[in-house]
Parts: sequence; structure tokens; C-alpha cells
Amino acid sequence: MGMAEYDAVIVGAGVLGLATAYYIKKQNPDHHVLVVERLSGPGQGSTAKSAGMFRVFFYSKTNLALAHTSVEFYKFLQEEKGVDLNIRWVGYLWLFDDEGYEKIKPVLDVISARGLEYKVFEARELEDMMGLRTDLTGDEEAELMGLSNVDQGVFVPRAGSIDVDALVRFYEKAFLELGGEIAYNTEVRRLIVEPKRPLGLPGEPFIWQDVIVRGVETSSGEIKAEKVVIAAGAWSHKLLNPIGLECFFRPKKRQLFSIRVSGKPKLEKLLWTKGFNEEGCMPFTILPGPRVYLKPAPEEEAIWLSFADELGRPFEEDPELEPAPEREFYEYGLYQVAVKYFPQLEGCRPDAAWAGYYAENPIDHQPVIFEEAGVIIVGGASGSGIMKADAIGRIAAALYSGQEEAELFGGEAFRVSDLSIRERRVEPEKLVI
Repeated sequence: MGMAEYDAVIVGAGVLGLATAYYIKKQNPDHHVLVVERLSGPGQGSTAKSAGMFRVFFYSKTNLALAHTSVEFYKFLQEEKGVDLNIRWVGYLWLFDDEGYEKIKPVLDVISARGLEYKVFEARELEDMMGLRTDLTGDEEAELMGLSNVDQGVFVPRAGSIDVDALVRFYEKAFLELGGEIAYNTEVRRLIVEPKRPLGLPGEPFIWQDVIVRGVETSSGEIKAEKVVIAAGAWSHKLLNPIGLECFFRPKKRQLFSIRVSGKPKLEKLLWTKGFNEEGCMPFTILPGPRVYLKPAPEEEAIWLSFADELGRPFEEDPELEPAPEREFYEYGLYQVAVKYFPQLEGCRPDAAWAGYYAENPIDHQPVIFEEAGVIIVGGASGSGIMKADAIGRIAAALYSGQEEAELFGGEAFRVSDLSIRERRVEPEKLVI
């Protein structure tokens, strides 16, 4: 590739990188914009390993604005523009014991007062509908594991799943149609740092010089740019650490295991649970205690089980290799929890498994979008990047264009600095998985 010059270079062709690239190019049609990606296609890193779930049900007004406007845009694409994103409104079902429900009830009341709907199911209803085991009293293994009973289920209808690959390919296609460029199979090895006022002296920049990032060195050569956008997810800190910049998020491993239901009558009945949604399938179900979740995958005739690393397991500080699922994580972790509540899973082993990374912001678990020394850093979505990607892309593009406010889908204004570091203003989220 040799030396090339661009107005903007975006590192990372995941859903956040491509959404950002699309809106930068859309707002600045005369700018020369390039996306650089080490893999061979769009969304093949952590984006591809996502569960692909979304919800428009948050306590934090920040989260609600990001998710609501993004999901409305996805809905618009599918219903008005004919872009098949395979959106399924399966809903979310949170399971609680009495104590957990009493703690979350004030949060639900606030959310409900904003006009967001939910429905409470009692334990007996859930037993009848799903074959859920709600009373673990007397189960020594369950007590040893600290598992609680299920006394209520909170069902959120405005939630569901989306085809992540279709979404990321929409942004790729839209960006390319505007004249943007993408270099796949191109690894960024380092950021190019230069003095703001170069003196032409060997060894520059010196500690007494103000510096700025002016491009990237890749496996295909150097690429100079007025602005560099780092949207590399869990890999972002690998590029930023060497130049002394902090991104404020780190890789957190999550694993998913798919169990086929075909030929297993009890599991087939669970997958095709009626009474929750128009899809005629079970909702996305979050168990009490350790937040193990079950996702319906009707198109695959499967149920996915998943859990992300918690305290006691490391941040993956060197995510150079693709993360691998761990058999023990399923056999001695996920399975042991899930089978207590859903005895239909007895003896089931996964037919497929994969692992990915959350770009986890451990401070407030919400995205970070800020600029430092010519670098715009976009990430830290902490597992909710898919459901907020459109809003994040618009906000990052507004920052690139020097705007104080971004216009989200539907016309809602969002102050760009709210997701920055120095002027950060976000509401804490009180309804988390």
C-alpha cells in the first residue's frame, strides 16, 4: 500500500467501526475515509461472537437514548427500507426470587413511569408455561451453589434478537456506496506519533514537544491521516498502550454454547413455549443469581446458553489469539446452573460453542467516545454494542465533525461530551444482566 493520506482512518470493521465510518462519510462526503481491518471481512471479531440481543428497557436515560434510537433505526431499515435484519421480538424474561424482586421493584416503577412496558409472571405460571423448576428448597447441590428460588418473572416485550451479520453488512454496503474505502486483511501494527510542530531533528518527538497521532503503520505500509479512529473493541488497548493512551476498557471473555433441540421433545417444547411473544418461542431468559442466560434461536432449532467472565477470572490482557470456549466452563458452570431451573437440559451437551470478548468499561459499563491527541476512541460498550451501535456511530461522527451535539435517529439530540472522559455525564444503570 505504501504511503497513503486520508482525512480519517478507522481501525476496526466491527459494528461500531463501520457505523462510525458510515456516519463520518455521510456527514463529510468530500472526506477521504478508510476502514482498516485485520480480518478478511466485516464484523468477524467480537461482533460475530455476539448473542445479537437488544432491549429498549433501561433505567439509565443515557442507555435508553442509545438503545431506543438505534433499535428504532434498525426497525426502520427492516420495515421501511426492506433491509432484512431478521428482527425477532422474543422479549426478555428476568427471573427473581422475592428478595431480588423487591430490590428491583423501585427501578421497574421508574422505568414504567417513563412509559416502558413490562409484565410480571408468577412462579406457577412459569412452571406451567416453560416447565421451569422454581422451588429449589431441599436441593443440596442448589444450596451449595447458592442458587435461589424463582418467585417472579419480569417480562419485557420490547426486546429481541437481530441478525448481527446482516446489520454489519448494511453499514459496510452503505459506507462503500458513499465512496468510503475498506482494507481487509490489513493489520495495524502501531500508531504513528509525530510532533505537532516538527523541527526535522532525528529522534523526534522529544518529551518537550506536543505530539499528535498522524496515522497508522500496517502490514501493507504506512497510512497518514488527519484523524485516527480506534474502534477495535477488545484489541484497542493493544494499540493505545504503547503510546501512553488509556481507552478505559478491557477485554472480558464471554462464552456461548448452542444446544440443538431437534429430536429432543422436552427441549423442543421449551424452545417453542407459547404465551410470551408472537414468534411463539421462549423469551431470552436470564436466571437468578449468576446471570446465566438462555437465548432462543428458532432459525437454528437451538437454545444458546451463555455467561461472561465475572470477578475471579482475568481480563484477557493479550487477546492476540481468538478466544476459545472452555469445556469445563460449560460442564461445571453453565450447565450446572441452568439444569437446576430447566430439568429439560438434563444430559445435554453443546452441539457448537464459541467465545468472544466484551470490551468492558468497568467504571460504569457504558460506552466511551472521546478524542485525545488526534485519536478518537470508540468502544467500551460492555456487551451492548449491537443494540447501541447506530447511536454510537452518530455520536462518534459528530465528535469527528466538531459538533457539540449528535442527532440520533428520530431527531433526538445527544450531547457528545456525555460519553467522554473529562466531561462524562451518564446515569448509572440499575437493571443489568
